[in-house]
Amino acid sequence: MPRESRHSWRIAVGYVVAVLIAVVMLVPFLWMISTALMDEFEVLQYPPPLLPASPRWRNFPEALTTLPFGRFFLNSTIVAFFTVGGQVITGALGGYALARFRFSGQRAVFGAYLGVLMIPGIVLLIPRFLLIDAMGGVDTMAGLVSTELVSLWGVFMMRQFFLTLPRETEDAARIDGASEWTIFWRIAVPLARPALATFALFAFIDAWKAFLWPLVITRSMSLRTVEVGIASFHGLYYANWPYQMAAAVTALIPVMCVFLLTQRYFTRGIQLTGLR
Repeated sequence: MPRESRHSWRIAVGYVVAVLIAVVMLVPFLWMISTALMDEFEVLQYPPPLLPASPRWRNFPEALTTLPFGRFFLNSTIVAFFTVGGQVITGALGGYALARFRFSGQRAVFGAYLGVLMIPGIVLLIPRFLLIDAMGGVDTMAGLVSTELVSLWGVFMMRQFFLTLPRETEDAARIDGASEWTIFWRIAVPLARPALATFALFAFIDAWKAFLWPLVITRSMSLRTVEVGIASFHGLYYANWPYQMAAAVTALIPVMCVFLLTQRYFTRGIQLTGLR
């Protein structure tokens, strides 16, 4: 077989595999949309239908008005805003410090960071709650947000990116009399925009889809986030699957919008930070 034919065949196989993977990834999402348009008892049929017999578009407004989802969306937006802002700031500062500064015990500090990354987040749930409870932060927005302002993974990611930046530009700025803060703010941060956008996207998705910590730390309905509100449709003896799926589809819209807005920086950031 000629080399050109083999190359064309490999490209065709690659496209087929990519399409199959895309279909597998889209099936759960399409099933969620289909369930959101079904009747409450239609979902319980066996075997369950693939498509609704008569699409119920009113499931979406009914689901979002049965519970105060307007407040839930506002709470999730506030949490995501402070979480993304805090993690981007602390991640950039911590990553730059670990990448550029030399100090006693630097390797030990970085090793501690890597060690903490291996600890499952569920292990830290009770200590976090007890700490916030001792400070009087249970069922408050401050208690909900305060433990999310630093991301060790984000510090590691930004360190890896800053290590790829050439030092010559920074050394030239030092010769011209620039301070370390000026070098960081006016040279390192502008060059790190793709990595910061990638990190911000991950932080936003993590904050928006957070469920366990908001469920544990909040008690009043006025402080519930979107994910906790969606789970309210599913009780011990009753579950309204169409309403739950309708609310879940609506909750995905902000994530999709943010991803589309940052897609260009996201792709570039993945390439530069070595997360391939």
